[in-house]
Amino acid sequence: MAEEEGFEKAHHHEEEEGEKKKKEMMMSPWEQHSAVISIPRYDYNAPSSLLHHSLSGFLITCTIKREKSATKEAISILDKYVGSCSNADSGNLDNSDDNAATKRRKICPEDDQDGETETAFNNSGKTSGTCLSPVMPDTNLDRGHVLSLVKLTRSGLLLFTFPRNTPADTVGIVSNIMESVESGISKSPLWCHRIFPIQETCSLNEKELQTVVSKLVFQFMNDKQHKVSHPVKFAVGYNRRGIEETELKIVKDTSNGSDKFALLDRNKCFGVVAAAVKSAVSDSVVDLKSPEFSVLVELLPLSGVPNASLVVAVSVLPQNLVNTKPRLCIKALVSDSKAKGGKH
Repeated sequence: MAEEEGFEKAHHHEEEEGEKKKKEMMMSPWEQHSAVISIPRYDYNAPSSLLHHSLSGFLITCTIKREKSATKEAISILDKYVGSCSNADSGNLDNSDDNAATKRRKICPEDDQDGETETAFNNSGKTSGTCLSPVMPDTNLDRGHVLSLVKLTRSGLLLFTFPRNTPADTVGIVSNIMESVESGISKSPLWCHRIFPIQETCSLNEKELQTVVSKLVFQFMNDKQHKVSHPVKFAVGYNRRGIEETELKIVKDTSNGSDKFALLDRNKCFGVVAAAVKSAVSDSVVDLKSPEFSVLVELLPLSGVPNASLVVAVSVLPQNLVNTKPRLCIKALVSDSKAKGGKH
């Protein structure tokens, strides 16, 4: 009798599991994501903060019209790596961390308005130094930094920023993510294509841009992990992402001869950045084929700011994080052949 009851319970459990798997197979990728993690709300104070303060964070490119799925995926990825730093080898990542992060990640209620969902979320652990460990245990959930999701005016882009005065090794975080994906420890993301680590932001004017670039180049050169030759070879990349040529013309036409928008010109911006590098490292030369470090400048298409207020993200990146062909940019998390399924 007891054996029959046990058999019936096991059979019933198998039926439930079968139904559950069948339901999951019928669910769209977006619905599957929804069952695991909630989308955060936009931080509407963040754009104003970016106009007045330098922030660090991540600019992520993703499949167009899949921003919601990409946001959830980005949270899942960042939640694992934006953690406390230890002296242990951060490359030894256990796949069980994926399950632990998934089980405990229910951030906040989903708020869907006009087809877009918006929120800020908490990350576990703290960031310091140059090494990063994967996801922290549940006991550390309340100690994390807050990353803000910032609303942008263009599709296929996500922007997350740390609060002011929050030290974060964004380059180290992205480096660890890439290592994990390339080694097969972590699965290749479905929706997120590239994660650009933002070291600092500033207004797009000559004085601020030169100050930020010089500071970041000094930091790079003083980091003993980076071995460079002499003269030091560098390259400059500038992405006016989301700013169409027609919009550039409108901005220039309404500037009344002001040089406020001069750095929208690619060559002018290259010249300002190169001069800042030279001022920091006199023994340096431009080398677009094999730079030892690259200065990447990304124009941020912020929502809710005046048209005349232009903000850029700036980073100085080592050679292993960038591609030089067909153009200078941050390396992709997935191969181009896998990313061809979606626009980006």
